[in-house]
Amino acid sequence: MSYILVVDDEPRFRTLYSETLSGSGYEVRSASDGQTALAVAAEETPGLVISDIRMPGMDGISLLKNMKESFPDLPFLLVTAYPDIKDAVKALKLGAVDYLEKPVDFEELLCAVSDLLGNPEDSSVQCDSEEISFPGIISESFAMKSLLRDAARVATSSVSVLITGESGSGKEVLASFIHKQSSRASMPFVPVNCAAIPAPLFAGELFGYVKGAFTGASGAHDGLFRAASGGTLFLDEIGELPLELQPALLRALDSGKITPLGSGRELSVDFRLVAATNRDLGEEIRKGRFREDLFYRLNVIAFDIPPLRFRKDDIIPLAEFFIAKTAGGRSKRLSPAAERAILAHSWPGNVRELSNAIARAVILSNTEIILPEHLPGSLKSFPLSQDIPSSAQVRSIEDAELETIQAALKSTGGNRTKAAAVLGISRRALIYKLKRYGI
Repeated sequence: MSYILVVDDEPRFRTLYSETLSGSGYEVRSASDGQTALAVAAEETPGLVISDIRMPGMDGISLLKNMKESFPDLPFLLVTAYPDIKDAVKALKLGAVDYLEKPVDFEELLCAVSDLLGNPEDSSVQCDSEEISFPGIISESFAMKSLLRDAARVATSSVSVLITGESGSGKEVLASFIHKQSSRASMPFVPVNCAAIPAPLFAGELFGYVKGAFTGASGAHDGLFRAASGGTLFLDEIGELPLELQPALLRALDSGKITPLGSGRELSVDFRLVAATNRDLGEEIRKGRFREDLFYRLNVIAFDIPPLRFRKDDIIPLAEFFIAKTAGGRSKRLSPAAERAILAHSWPGNVRELSNAIARAVILSNTEIILPEHLPGSLKSFPLSQDIPSSAQVRSIEDAELETIQAALKSTGGNRTKAAAVLGISRRALIYKLKRYGI
C-alpha cells in the first residue's frame, strides 16, 4: 500500500494527522510546505495527499494544481480552518476528492482515507458500524459516542488534550479513557486537582524539590511530573494553576525538561498531558489570569463534554449502572415514575449529581423498587404521566428532519460542511444522519 503524504506548515497538526493515520496502520510521510511536498512526491509517488489549504509560500490549492500536473490520478484531500466556498469549488474543479474543516473529525478523516486506499491489515478503522464499545464508559447518546470515537483516535497520538465541560460532567473519566486507549496504558495515570493544592506548595508538588530546598523540606520529593513518567499527567481545573507557574509548565511541555526546586540540574521527563477545566479560558486570558501561549499549547486537541441535560439517552443507563454499583448485589430497579422524574430533571450537577441521587435512593428504598419518594427533593416535581407519541407522529418528525437535510444540501450544492453549518450541527452529526437516512 502506498504511503500518505501529510502537508501542513503547523508542526502540531502534521504530528496529529501523522500519528492518527500511522496508529491505524497506514504508512505516513510529512512535509512542512508545498515545495518540500513536491520534492518528497518526486522521489516516490504517494497514494494520497492530505494538505492544509492556507500555508505560506505555495498554498494547498497551488500544491494541488502542481501535483495533478505530474500525477493526474493522485487523490488529494484538503483541510482548512477557514472554510470558503470559492476555495472548495476551485479545489474540487482541480480534482480534490473532498475538503475537511479544522478541527478535523478523526473518524471522518480515517473513513475518507479508508474509502480511497482501503484498510491496512489489522486496521481498527470502522466506518459502517455505529455499535462500537467503549470499555469503562456508560454511554448511549450519539453525542457522547461521537466524542469517544474521536478520543480513541487521539489517544494513539502523543499530543496534549484539553477537556472542557461543566463540573461533574465526567472530565476525569474521559481523561482516564484516553490514557487507557493509549500506548502509555501500562504506565501511571496521575490525576491532580489544581484547585486543591495551595498556591505556595504548587511548584514543589509539580516539579519536585531536593532536601533543604526550603524550610520544612526534610527530604527530596520527586513531584508530579516524575510520578507520571512514561504515563499521563492529568491536570484537572487547569484554570486554577498559578500564573507564575504557567511559564514553567509551558517549558516542560515544549522541552520535556524540568528543574526541581533547590536544584540547578535539569531533568528529562516523559509524560503525556491531559488538562481539564470548567472555566472559559478565553475569558481568563482576557483578564490576564491565563497565558495565551500556554492555552494554545494545551489546546492542540479539545473535547467539550456535553452536559447531562443535553444527552438524555445516557441518563437511564447511567442510573442503572449506579444502582448496580451501590446496591451491592441486591436487586434494585427504578419504577416508571422514578424514571420519568430523573428524565425530567435538568441535572445541573451532571453525572456527579446523578450518582449521588441514585446512591441516596438505593439506601432509602427498602424494597426492590425505587420510587420517586426515595429521590432527592429537587427531583420530586415531575410529570405524573407522559404522552407517548404514536408511530405516525414519530415518522412525521423523521420526515421533517429528512426534508430539512435535503433542503440544506440542495442550498449548498451538496457540500456537507456548508450544509452542516446551515443546519447548526457538526459535520460529523450530518454524516451520521445521512447514513441513517440512506442518503
